[in-house]
Amino acid sequence: MGCNDCPRRCDAARGELTGRGVCGMGTTPIVARAALHRWEEPCLSGTRGSGTVFFCGCNLGCRFCQNRVISTRSGAAVGRPVTVDGLVRLYDKLAALGAHNINLVTPTHYIRAVAESLSRWEKKCPVVYNTGGYELTETVALLRGKVDVYLPDMKYADASLAARFCGAPDYPTVAAAAIRAMAEQTGDPVFDERGILLRGTVIRHLVLPGFLENTFDVIDWVVDTFGRTGRVLFSLMSQYTPMPGAEPDRRLTPDEYERVAAYMDARGLRIGFMQELSSAQEEYIPPFDRTGVEEE
Repeated sequence: MGCNDCPRRCDAARGELTGRGVCGMGTTPIVARAALHRWEEPCLSGTRGSGTVFFCGCNLGCRFCQNRVISTRSGAAVGRPVTVDGLVRLYDKLAALGAHNINLVTPTHYIRAVAESLSRWEKKCPVVYNTGGYELTETVALLRGKVDVYLPDMKYADASLAARFCGAPDYPTVAAAAIRAMAEQTGDPVFDERGILLRGTVIRHLVLPGFLENTFDVIDWVVDTFGRTGRVLFSLMSQYTPMPGAEPDRRLTPDEYERVAAYMDARGLRIGFMQELSSAQEEYIPPFDRTGVEEE
């Protein structure tokens, strides 16, 4: 029986370590890095860092991906296979290092193993599900009670742009449904006394240079769907860094940054975060060197 665990519904055969679907991965998670990460939103990184687990592979394959060294099919060679019990051990190690949360980065195509690992783990801190937003609502339902914070992208409000950059023209409608389900599940954001997010949904959007109308439409969708009352947090990212052969092939300009900031202000969207333009640097991309990932 083929895999239909994500909106691609490839119905592809997946072995343990390799697969023929869009993600190109098998069913055993391959992890490139498991370490404290200090470059997430302040409410996630805090003072000690977010305990990030970077999975190899992706069900989107955006042409501008900042993490393409691990997100493409060849990325499997960068990481190490990790069993379900191995994932549980990684969570324990990160919690012992003082992580404010366990942050699962691009876990969608390993959802069965991830869900099982969270069921087995004796939770010691909040769990963050860090996703490109292209999720089935059934997946969100499966994670109820296992995930505390959803961190989805809303990459595209423009179907033609989604088709152009990741071959998924249904992305806007699929991601919108998934994010609404996430926000319904978590409820309003809850913080501890240090300002660390314990529960809630944070919607991220990366501004693509030259495609500001897409960003304006995403902002409109967030405001029209969730209002300005803090039901979700919004994180506008200006860190676009062109990778070799990527499109767009340039960084965001100061004028584009100011136009987006002005539009957010005009729509009254002030509940969240906005990166400084100086964030568009390659050093913000962590080294995918198997840190924290032991041989099984």
